[in-house]
Amino acid sequence: MHSGTDSPGSTAGPGGDTTGAPGFPEPAADERATGRATITDVARVAGVSVATVSKVVNGRYGVAAATAERVLGVVADLGYESSLVARSLRRRQTNVIGVLVAEFEPFSTELLKGISAAIAGTGYELLAYCGDAGRSDHVGWERRSLSRLAGTLIDGVVIVTPTLALPQHDGVPIVAIDPHTGPTGPATVDSDNLGGARTATEHLIGLGHTRIGYLGGRADLESARLRELGFKEAMAAAGLTPDPSLVLEGGYRPDRSDRPTHDLLERPDRPTAVFAANDLSAIHVIQVAQELGLRVPEDLSVIGFDDVPEAAGCTPPLTTVAQSLHEMGAEALRMVIAMLESGPSAGHHTRLPTRLVQRSSTAPPPS
Repeated sequence: MHSGTDSPGSTAGPGGDTTGAPGFPEPAADERATGRATITDVARVAGVSVATVSKVVNGRYGVAAATAERVLGVVADLGYESSLVARSLRRRQTNVIGVLVAEFEPFSTELLKGISAAIAGTGYELLAYCGDAGRSDHVGWERRSLSRLAGTLIDGVVIVTPTLALPQHDGVPIVAIDPHTGPTGPATVDSDNLGGARTATEHLIGLGHTRIGYLGGRADLESARLRELGFKEAMAAAGLTPDPSLVLEGGYRPDRSDRPTHDLLERPDRPTAVFAANDLSAIHVIQVAQELGLRVPEDLSVIGFDDVPEAAGCTPPLTTVAQSLHEMGAEALRMVIAMLESGPSAGHHTRLPTRLVQRSSTAPPPS
């Protein structure tokens, strides 16, 4: 049995082999090629065996306190980190939770901030992975990403707006935020899209607007369907019939919403207000209106949905419906950890409330 009292310069086990210590695989070829510190380097500098370094970095017994302290000091000095893959093979876990996003845009970035804040003190680490950037085959990106990461690099995963309903993947807990298909599968977190859209529309109606344009999201998204439904329900409740020619799809993206925005604002009977189904599209509406010589909110009121940081920073500041994006991310992270520690039954469907944030982009219609 190794006592942890190695003599200085002893870096080899029996037979002089410095690799393959119990439970610790040989350093990867890419570590040797790129010059990253290996377990062998740590053992050599600390004057102990590879087996002792393995015990120290894995928190096992059998190493004298002074030796462990010396090893940890060398680990810090050399910047040594054991491979996540090696850790996974050795322990069957990595203590890493993945966050998969299609792209890093304001919505997913705000969710990541909430996840990052919530993971502090949990003992888990975070891996953010962009799985769809630049791909034309958008649908199914999350399954491709899961096949690369699950079981070797991550123990559990939060997926932002997955395109497909996802079953559990080889025992890896999955929580979906704002999934395309709505609250299907074992665990989801979303916002009250229906109620939030009603609130936005009621705000415009309360200001006196009756001719309201709607710039929706993508037809394949449940959140977009619910926001359009909320808009129509609020109009009907006020005794108003939406003009179908004023209800257009904007795709949740400024580039896709540009043409429909021009269609709304360049017509002679343009609306006096526009409800855009997300903030980035709403900000683009303001920009197009200003290019066309329309004043916001004097000539045109604009309201969005999400409350990303850009909403407060645009000119004029955007009135919007706030999703609790940080809390959505934090709740998803807490749920993944609960599923890891208590089993799949800890997963559930959580819907968070929305709220109106009044700023300067809405006002009564021009007389």
